[in-house]
Amino acid sequence: MRRRAAVLCAAAAGVVLAGSVTALPARAAGDAPAPELTWKGCGTSDYPRLQCASLKVPLDHADPSGTRITLALSRVPHTAPTSLGPLLVNPGGPGGSGLTLAGFVASALPQQVAARYDVIGFDPRGVGRSTPALDCAPGHFRPVRPDSVPATPELERQNLARAQSFAAACGRRYAKVLPYLDTADAARDMDVVRQALGARQLSYFGYSYGTYLGAVYAKLFPERVRRLVLDSIVDPAGVWYEDNLAQDHAFDDRHRALMAWIARHDARYRLGTDPARVEAKWYTMRAALARRPAGGEVGAAELEDTFIPGGYWDGYWPHLAEAFAAYVNDQDPGPLVEAYRNLAAVSPSGDNGYSVYTAVQCRDALWPRSWNRWRADTWAVYEKAPFMAWNNAWYNAPCAFWPADPLKRVNVANGKLPPALLFQATDDAATPYPGGVRVHRLLARSSLVVERGGGNHGITLSGNACLDGYLAAYLADGTVPHGTGEADAVCEKSPDPEPLTAKAAPATSRGAALHDLLGSRP
Repeated sequence: MRRRAAVLCAAAAGVVLAGSVTALPARAAGDAPAPELTWKGCGTSDYPRLQCASLKVPLDHADPSGTRITLALSRVPHTAPTSLGPLLVNPGGPGGSGLTLAGFVASALPQQVAARYDVIGFDPRGVGRSTPALDCAPGHFRPVRPDSVPATPELERQNLARAQSFAAACGRRYAKVLPYLDTADAARDMDVVRQALGARQLSYFGYSYGTYLGAVYAKLFPERVRRLVLDSIVDPAGVWYEDNLAQDHAFDDRHRALMAWIARHDARYRLGTDPARVEAKWYTMRAALARRPAGGEVGAAELEDTFIPGGYWDGYWPHLAEAFAAYVNDQDPGPLVEAYRNLAAVSPSGDNGYSVYTAVQCRDALWPRSWNRWRADTWAVYEKAPFMAWNNAWYNAPCAFWPADPLKRVNVANGKLPPALLFQATDDAATPYPGGVRVHRLLARSSLVVERGGGNHGITLSGNACLDGYLAAYLADGTVPHGTGEADAVCEKSPDPEPLTAKAAPATSRGAALHDLLGSRP
């Protein structure tokens, strides 16, 4: 979970202090008595209107009087005379903090739309400023790790030992918590948030894994959903082992798209005009780093980590290309080390995110327990799609040894919802396109908006006016497009990035801000 964006709802330099605001919510029909929420200013220079609060929820929702845990919440309150209620937002993960995302969404939506919502961010159970916050094995991703491709029995042994030790550490430290870290329990937490806000219904806007969380919430509480937006959609039929295998093929395609982009800009990067030869130079670089890590920090596994974010958002491509070219053409590892530190190095918040990622995914559904199955499947993928196959396998391998029993996968098919709005790019690597089509079929009365030819992950509020227009119309009054084909509406992809020059400085766009919050690994 490569989360570079810090949680900003805290007392720190740059925080705008404001008075407390205590909400005494009315009870919705059928709800238990709602707890009080005390909102305090936690604004930042970017999002000065942010407020923060905490909420206690049951660890086990089947035992509401038992052990309690705490969720961290944020909000940007509505300013219009009439409100459409809360809009909960989630950046994905599992393991992503949503506190700052509330500020981003409130500022990125058209003002007249955002003004009618209380935009609510939250750290799901186990995440960030919620307590307890998981950190199973601090420094698990400390460089330099073994080469991810187990070309020798010893490399496989080393990587297996890391996965097994991580799972065991989680079991030792959080034995009482792991049975309650799953998507269904996080969805039940969301309904406690709704009650605490005094709302009869909530609206929801989720990216990436947040689409699955939203679909599960809608399955459990369909009558509580007012509006539902899902962007870059998890395929619920593959949760989670099969989805990861599908990712491997899609990320390989995106990596080749980056190589082709570099080839088109050969005048800048001098790596060749043939994408296949550019790709061959990348794998030659990888082999060299496996023998001698750049700066003693970037080996073969870390190189993969560094380039994986390029599969999520093409705004990183110019930075990755600069680092690649400097290493190959000038024998200068400095830019590569810098790119690793900026895009892939795992901070303490990243350790937390990865701990929650594994806890939730390993608990959510059945995983193969035989390592022979993992080995055979991953080598089969690697033969066709080598870029991320083994890196992704080791990232998820703790689930082969997880100490908490898995649940049955949730069937999110739903005929009880109001119209929902779905967004999907055709070339998304993290959540491949078929998942969006499947969820469109499973959610009755949903509408699917497709970005044709787009490869980014997280496509609304990132600068595409066509996509954002559909989003704004839906959140304003529930308007959805109706088409006759697989998609209800089609938008053209956002333009490819340009190489960095004096005139084209590093991106400070809305897309950059969003993808910093979404991070990597859905």
